Amino acid sequence: MSTFIIEGGHKLHGEIEPQGAKNEALQVISATLLTDKPVTITNVPDILDVQNLIDLLRSMGVKVSFNGKGSFTFCADDIDCEYIESKEFVKKCAALRGSVLVVGPLLCRFGKAYFAKPGGDKIGRRKIDTHITGLESLGAIAEYDAEKKAYMLTVPDGNRLRGNYMLLDEASVTGTANIIMAAALAEGKTTIYNAACEPYVQQLCRMLVSMGLRIDGLGSNLVTIYGCDSLNGTNHRILPDMIEVGSFIGMAALTQSEITIKNVAYDDLGIIPYSFRRLGIALERRGDDIYVPAQDCYEIETALDGSILNIADAPWPGLTPDLLSVMLVVATQCRGSVLIHQKMFESRLFFVDHLIDMGAQIMLCDPHRAVVIGLDHRFPLRANKLLSPDIRAGMAMLLAAMSAKGVSEIGNINQIDRGYEDIDGRLNALGARITRKDC
Repeated sequence: MSTFIIEGGHKLHGEIEPQGAKNEALQVISATLLTDKPVTITNVPDILDVQNLIDLLRSMGVKVSFNGKGSFTFCADDIDCEYIESKEFVKKCAALRGSVLVVGPLLCRFGKAYFAKPGGDKIGRRKIDTHITGLESLGAIAEYDAEKKAYMLTVPDGNRLRGNYMLLDEASVTGTANIIMAAALAEGKTTIYNAACEPYVQQLCRMLVSMGLRIDGLGSNLVTIYGCDSLNGTNHRILPDMIEVGSFIGMAALTQSEITIKNVAYDDLGIIPYSFRRLGIALERRGDDIYVPAQDCYEIETALDGSILNIADAPWPGLTPDLLSVMLVVATQCRGSVLIHQKMFESRLFFVDHLIDMGAQIMLCDPHRAVVIGLDHRFPLRANKLLSPDIRAGMAMLLAAMSAKGVSEIGNINQIDRGYEDIDGRLNALGARITRKDC
């Protein structure tokens, strides 16, 4: 198991550009299964989750061409239908969270798909109900296969999926994406109410529109898809990763550094810049870049009535849950107090025990809420030996170690590599001291 050795306490300086968005990449790469024509995708991040999904597509018979850094062409004109029904395939899917996104395309195009219980982060229970019930609304039949430990979804012989109206029980991002992709080749019109409307879902829709699909309501929570018989190929560029952008803003504050984050697609960041400003970070928009100046003090806002600031996650356009771990760590070195409320996952805050061992003043109220009392950089965090439980907590721990006094060690960094491309090399270019140790 590889580890990071981090010498903390170094200020950073310079420019850094975010990678392509992980969550969008998983969606649009899966969508290449909807057509037998070539689809070229650029700005693809070189991270483990994406590499594993591309390997999964190759194993299914998709022709994958590497065109140069971040650019791939996919052609799904010869899918191995026997393999995608095999126990080996289901087992491979179960090890990769992003594999849930191949279900909709396979089901609508080939009439059958297995929905394996997905792996991924240890951040609490993630329901698959929205996926299954949404696909059933389109006419799929779902049965549990005890031998493969997966749901088998089929379309009745000789039929296509049929468009329908549905009201989702939750605004699930992957659930919405799966249903949109399944509806793309369904017969008739599909209307999804309470659809997730994150920029990455919008990007998936834009890609499908460029392939010949008609979609109304793009960017809203009421989306209508007009199914078609076939889709064309296209070229698509992935947005910058908003989670990386937020992580780099937090990194600058934790290390009291001056950095510029380049080409962030600012208009697609939503509430993220404002949320960090509430922690006292005086970031500036400069064109499509974000400039974060070094500050002596980052003072947390209070509510208008003087009560403690409450930062909580919510479906888009609310704050993404993927940034709460970073914001919590940043708050430990601000001035003031804040309540971090993680509503969407019940185990994502348990990593705060490591931060408390590093000297942070945090009260974990329950699995969803933590009160952070900022130390205002007067008492730096102490170095510690840490273990990354998931992608986002792993990045938060890395930032904490960079601000800490002494040398820290973070194990299980494959979790960080799943979501962040060459993160040690890119941060070292700014002045960080991170060494990768392969065991």
